[in-house]
Order: sequence, then C-alpha cells, then structure tokens
Amino acid sequence: MKVKGLMSDVDYGKIGLKVGLEIHQQLDTREKLFCHCKPELFKDKAELRFLRRLRPTQSELGQIDEAALFEFRKGLLIEYEADTSTSCLVEMDEEPPHELNPEAVEIALMIALMLNSKPVDEIYVMRKIVIDGSNTTGFQRTCVIALGGEVKVDGKKVPIQHVGLEEDAARKTGGSKSKITYRIDRLGIPLIEVTTAPTIKTPEEARKVALAIGRMLRYTGRVRRGIGTIRQDLNISISEGALIEIKGVQELEMVSKVVEFEVKRQLNLLKIKRELAVRGVKETDLDCEAVDVTDIFRDTACKVISKKIKSGGRVLAVKLRGFAGLIGLELAPNLRFGTELAEIARFWGDVGGIFHTDEMPKYGITQQEVEEMKRKLNCEDQDAIVFLADRMDKAKEAVKAIISRAKEALKGVPEETRAANPDGTSRYMRPRPGAARMYPETDVPPVVITKDVLERIRRALPESFEVKMRRLREEYGLNPKLSNQILNSKYLHLFEKIVKEIDVSPTLVAVTLTETVKSLEREGVRIDELRERHFEEIFKLISVGATFKESIPEILRWLAENSDRKAEEAVKALNLQSLSSSELREILRRIVEENASLIKERGMGAYGVLMGRVMRLVRGRADAEVVSEMLKEIMLNYAES
Repeated sequence: MKVKGLMSDVDYGKIGLKVGLEIHQQLDTREKLFCHCKPELFKDKAELRFLRRLRPTQSELGQIDEAALFEFRKGLLIEYEADTSTSCLVEMDEEPPHELNPEAVEIALMIALMLNSKPVDEIYVMRKIVIDGSNTTGFQRTCVIALGGEVKVDGKKVPIQHVGLEEDAARKTGGSKSKITYRIDRLGIPLIEVTTAPTIKTPEEARKVALAIGRMLRYTGRVRRGIGTIRQDLNISISEGALIEIKGVQELEMVSKVVEFEVKRQLNLLKIKRELAVRGVKETDLDCEAVDVTDIFRDTACKVISKKIKSGGRVLAVKLRGFAGLIGLELAPNLRFGTELAEIARFWGDVGGIFHTDEMPKYGITQQEVEEMKRKLNCEDQDAIVFLADRMDKAKEAVKAIISRAKEALKGVPEETRAANPDGTSRYMRPRPGAARMYPETDVPPVVITKDVLERIRRALPESFEVKMRRLREEYGLNPKLSNQILNSKYLHLFEKIVKEIDVSPTLVAVTLTETVKSLEREGVRIDELRERHFEEIFKLISVGATFKESIPEILRWLAENSDRKAEEAVKALNLQSLSSSELREILRRIVEENASLIKERGMGAYGVLMGRVMRLVRGRADAEVVSEMLKEIMLNYAES
C-alpha cells in the first residue's frame, strides 16, 4: 500500500503547534562563574590530562533520572584536557566551588530587568545531573535569577518563564566507542538562560522571538560573540504528537527550519501510526525475537556484512509485522523512519548501522538473499525485516531497541531529547529528563538581592530598540536598512566602539560588519576566526590612509586564514599599501598611453573602460574618487596635447 511523503502545506493552528525557547548565551565576564580563572579557550596542547567514569546519583526522593541512567549505560571512559591558565581545581572537581561571580549575577539581573522579569529575593544554586561527560562533577550548577516577564514581537507579548544563570559545559574534542575527550577550558564560563513559555505558534514566530531575545542580549554589550557562545534549545509539540526537546541550535536563523522539520517529522510519524492501525498491527505482533540469519550471508557481496562475519560477528534479523513501505518513509529532508531505527540501534547496541528490506536490494545484498530471509522469518507482503551484523551481544541489544521503537510507532511520537543537525533536522540524543535530575548545591551560599542593587542596575539599563534605532539614524547618519541590520547583527557593540574611537565613516563600518561579512560567509570564509581587533586594526589603517575601503574584503579573507596576525601584516602580504600621488599618476599615465587609440576614437567616452582597467590594478591601494579625478585630468591633457 502506498504511503505519501511529506505534507507541503501545514496549518500550524489546526495541528496545535506549541514552541518554547531556551536561549543560552555566554556572558562577557572577567572570571568564570565559580572560580577566578579566565573565561577563555586555549588552542595549544593540554598541560594536564585525567580520566573519569561518571555515575548517576539518586535525588532527594531516592529516584534516578532516566536520561542520566541512559548516559551511564554507555559505559564511556572520559578523558579531560586542561590548561592552568583557563582551569583550576574547581573545574577538575578537586576543590569546592567559590561563591557566585557577582559580575555575572549583575549582568543576569540587568537582562532580567530588560525583560520585565521579577528578580528573586535570594539566589540558590542547584545541581542538575548531567553525566554525558561535559561536566567533571556529573552535574551542572544552575540557579534562577528572575521569574516572569515578556518579550514583544510583532505586537504580541511572549511570556518569559524564567531567567537563569548557569555554568557552561566542557567542550568535546574527540572520542571513540569506549572513550570520549573533553577540554574543560569552557567549563564554568557564565551562561545566561532565558526560557519562554510554550506560546509560540509558528516556525517564523519562533525565529523572530529568538532574534528579539538575542538582539536584546547583545544590547547589553556584556555577552560574548562568535561561534559556540550562543545556542538555542527548543521544546516543540503538536496536539496529537509529543513534547520533543531539540538541543544545540547554533544559529538563530535556523530556529524556524528546526521547528518546521520537527513538525513534519511528527506529522509523518502520526501518518505511520494511522497506517499501522489500518493494517491491524498490534503491540503483541511485535513481541518477537531476533533470528540468526548469518548462514544466508556467508558468501555475500556486501562488504560491511562480510567483514563483520569474518571477524566473528553474526547477522541478526527481526520481522516487523505490517511495516513494509514505512521504514523507508521520509519524515523530513534526509531523515527516514529507518534513520530513527538506526540511531536507536547505535545508541543502545553500539552497532554501526542497520539494513532493512524497504531499501533492498542494495549495498551488495541480492534479491535472493532478501527472499531467503523472508522465507526464514515467515514474512507476508506487508511485513518488513530489519537486519544488522555485529558482535552477538551488541546485535541483540540493538534488536531489542529496534523492537521497542517499532512498538512506540504504534502510539505515534515518543517523547525524547534530540540534537539539532546543521541542516535543520535532528537526531535521537537520549530520553527526556525528569524532575529527579535537580537537587540543591550545598557548597555555594545563597546570594541576597537587595533593592539598592536592583535600583543601581535599573538606572544603568541599555536603551530600548526604538531609542537605539533612532539614535543610529540621527547620530551616525545610517539609513533605516543599515540601522536595522546593525541592530540585528552580533557586531552592534563593536560598531559603536569603532565609530567613537576611529575617524572613519559610520556607514562604511556598518556595511562592513553586516553586508561584507555576510557576503564573505556565503563564499565560505571562516568569519568565526575573525576577532574584534581585526576590524579595529583595518579601520585604523583606513583612517590614516594606509589602505583603502576597497581592500577590506581581501584583508578580511586573509585574516580569517591567519587569525593570529595583524591587519597591517595582511596589507603587506596582499600588497595593498596605499600608493603615493606620484606612483598613482605614473600608473594612470601608462594606462592612458596604452589606450591612445581608444581615447582618440571615443574621447572622454573611453573613461569608463579606462577606469575599470585602472581599478583592477590599484583597488585597495588608492581612493576611487581620487583615481577618478586624476584619470579625467590626465585624459583631458592627453586629448589636448
């Protein structure tokens, strides 16, 4: 029976879409959240390494969080890398945490007040169990700063549930099936968390809310910028589906696509549920055992299976009654139901992947081998087979997970935590955590928030969006488009710093930080490697005439590949030093003489052609207006002579 693919038009109101956002942004502080270490990343070799194996602990009620138990069952050994300039005994969990960083608390309170959120009277630090290795302690320290509040988008008030402050996690640098490696330089960097209520109704609205909150965070001038400093977690549900948490959306602009693809995934899982009901499949039909079909593949041309068998592995297969045509169904772009089965198998069985009859014959597996499997498993036309090759113990665990996931398909959409992929789709990460993962931190004293502190912060709050937009236009002469672009960029603070300290055109700075940077990024230039000082150095060189605005893209490209170097070095390496008046005049004379016949034929009508040829030679080394005036002068003199 044919089953259609994705739905192109979705009525988000009709399906009851609800989205809640969790925006996480690193704060720009002088120290980490619970110690005096620098909140910086190191690129050199690690000075220290140590190994840990983390285990889940019980909550105060004696419960163990399911998500933590899931991570523990992986049995991973965790290797940590450290550098003494960015980490200390606190990050290594060899010393109790110090008191909460007061600078971080103040920034968090500032953000809370900007959101009209109500600060708590006392801040209490909690422990949130996380044993995937990203925290040496086996938990993340977090605290609530304020409750309530709102953000306005297109005239709608989106409620804020809470504003929190927490420590960022260690960053993963490598790993294998038995060991994973983290660097703890990022661990402990202060992180603000802004959580909205699940009242967002469309993918586009989710994007706009994320942009509005991100923009407001940047207004403070107290948050870090660049790749890895901000991420979004999304809680997405539809009325007949389930609540899904998608973690790690790196780009604000990707939020709408993540929501759209998750909705499509859930709608297609519901389609599978309805089709299975039509086919009369019951949960008891899936109470089946794995069948060893190794003999069928003894002489197979499939390299993956052949290699596993030769190394002592077995091929196990399981019949999924009524699933024919459904395992290959596309749930979202590049994501099929079979992909979800494979992800589950990998996580619970630690196998390399799976095969299924919806995609056969393929990968060297013949139709004859498929037919032999179907006969051995007594399959009918609407039945599907999932099979895999690996060590027997691993293969058995993988098959159990596949059967469990197939049973969940009868109910629709299982609640789970998923990780965002770069293309906007997501992959299985772990079961959703429960309340058992939180318990009090006894090593950090509470912080009292006084009225005097709040009043002092309130007086220093940044301008509103409307006020800042008006000031950009009036004070710096930016047009409405540029004003909006710079306000929505991550370079707003840098823009104001440059135009206040360097004698350079505000419009040029704004265009560079928005349009030029985006253009380079589309070309594949690694913009994340550029530092604020690079832009400052470039505009200082332009302000003194050492180079010109036309050279900016080339200099930025060079610096993105040589981020430890200076703009002055880029200018020399690219031969973009400004020409003297005499040098420029000599170049222009030569061009005019070389094109004497063209000038004789067209007169000043040849100006456009000559100007293009000149600029190809001197772009970035001379001011275009000066070149234009000097070229016209030389052409006129030449014509009269």
